[in-house]
Amino acid sequence: MERKRVLITGAAGFLGSHLCDRFIKEGYHVIGMDNLITGDLANIQHLFKLEQFEFYHHDVTKFIHVPGNLDYILHFASPASPIDYLKIPIQTLKVGAMGTHTATRWFIRKPRNTGEM
Repeated sequence: MERKRVLITGAAGFLGSHLCDRFIKEGYHVIGMDNLITGDLANIQHLFKLEQFEFYHHDVTKFIHVPGNLDYILHFASPASPIDYLKIPIQTLKVGAMGTHTATRWFIRKPRNTGEM
């Protein structure tokens, strides 16, 4: 049986890294994406050795391309601290608005695996 594939944006952040762990534990193939402005590779370093994990160092406000089909996108890319909001306000707004637009627009046009959830 083919694994379901999930894209998790903000994968190297606190929430994203825990979601990566959980979805791998549940048997998914996880594609993590993060631009590492506030995320830290140390949060997901233990996943790099797993064949069911891929990582893309990428800014989700730009064009997204992930080869193959996807079943789900979990969009958690965002600086998540008031300190970060003050230091990088434009990037924070862009990832919330443009990142969501880019990910959902790409997902709507991308073929997905068929079958029940």
